[in-house]
Amino acid sequence: MATELKKKYGLLTAICMVVGIVVGSGVFFKAEAILQKTGGNLTYGIVAWVIGGVIMIISAYTFSLLATKYEKVNGVVDYAEAAVGGKYAYLVGWFLTTIYYPTLTMALAWLSARYTLVVFQGDAADPSSGLCFALACFYLVGSYAMNALSPVLAGKFQVSSTAIKLIPLSLMAIVGTIKGLSNGLLLENFAGTNLDIVNEVFASQGKAPIEELSPVAAIFSAVCATVFAYEGWIIATSINAEIKDAKRNLPKALVIGSIIIVAIYILYYIGLSGAVDNATMLINGQTGAKKAFANVFGNVMGTGIFVFIIVSCLGTLNGLMLGCTRGLYSIASRGRGPAPKIFADVDKNTNMPANSSTFGLLLCAAWLFYFYVSCLYPPTAKILGMFAFDPTELPIITIYPFYIPIFFKMMASKDFKGAKRFIAPLLSVAGCILMVVASVIAHSKEIPGYLIIFAIVMLIGIIFIKEKDIAEAK
Repeated sequence: MATELKKKYGLLTAICMVVGIVVGSGVFFKAEAILQKTGGNLTYGIVAWVIGGVIMIISAYTFSLLATKYEKVNGVVDYAEAAVGGKYAYLVGWFLTTIYYPTLTMALAWLSARYTLVVFQGDAADPSSGLCFALACFYLVGSYAMNALSPVLAGKFQVSSTAIKLIPLSLMAIVGTIKGLSNGLLLENFAGTNLDIVNEVFASQGKAPIEELSPVAAIFSAVCATVFAYEGWIIATSINAEIKDAKRNLPKALVIGSIIIVAIYILYYIGLSGAVDNATMLINGQTGAKKAFANVFGNVMGTGIFVFIIVSCLGTLNGLMLGCTRGLYSIASRGRGPAPKIFADVDKNTNMPANSSTFGLLLCAAWLFYFYVSCLYPPTAKILGMFAFDPTELPIITIYPFYIPIFFKMMASKDFKGAKRFIAPLLSVAGCILMVVASVIAHSKEIPGYLIIFAIVMLIGIIFIKEKDIAEAK
């Protein structure tokens, strides 16, 4: 049985992995959330995008330094192992495999389904419907099949979908801004939002009103929302063993890709504000973006461009599924975790960890079901009580505390010199702490229940922490 992954991705694919995994879903999904958290204040929203982007760029740069030193199986797990030790690396890998990867991936499957229904059903689209759930499952299985059966095809799809997803973002960033300046809508949106009108609609729909927060609280809460939009770049490190000349190409891909992402997000956010008023986005974000494209490009062309958003989401889903399929493999290849001999196996025909891939798909399906019963269906959410939390934010933010020991160990290492040894990791630690503070401000009521579930999952992982001999599997 083979256990070695081949070098098959170049620099262009690696950059597309970084940009493609991150761009194309959260910027659409979280534009509404950021407006809500800032009370419709566009300036606060842009500040939040900038802060979240700076944290991502600094973290990506710091990890790019680690990427020049270590090249094994699964990026951040490699770095944790080299910096802190094998057991800590296992805990990081277990968290990524069981919580981080599958929550991100299932969210993208749901988003892809949600926007598909918006195209065909318009305002009647129900993101909590059984149809949306079934379509999300279909997208999960389709993405899994592409990655598990034909990784080369998955890589080509990633490159093409990245190019496609930049089309609606670029068009809205440029044309939306120009139109918003010419008709005065952009300046009106920057001037503020009449929350009385929005809250009146929310009251008729049985939704909680939007409250005006202090500038600091509003910005920090919005930063917490940007984490979903920006997160995913670290997943590109999961294929470092499959990138040609990874020690040179992966760092370039991380830094270049991160800068591209921040620029795209801010410009799109501004362009969107020039195409549709804040109240429309606050009241119904899922169709607000579609209306924005229709306002700028007309109904027919606007709908056609909006279809690119679906392709964009599917491209992001493809990149995230790539991380899911390799999650348990990264643990098993080190002789840890449940049944390492089974999950370290790589299929000779596809050069993919087939057993790990299947396990990743099942975890995605489980988290998708949890997302529906905890966030989209009020009766079950009430039954779950304190254990109903948003899996599109808290699990993602949890990765940042895991980074901190790695950054501190990096400062203690003599492998790096000067600013690369001290300033970069210190700034990264500060960014991690800021993310934790933002999550406390935004999700204070949900955190206790989430931490209990997190602890249970990690305790299960500790049962399998002992290293085993997998020589027979190689």
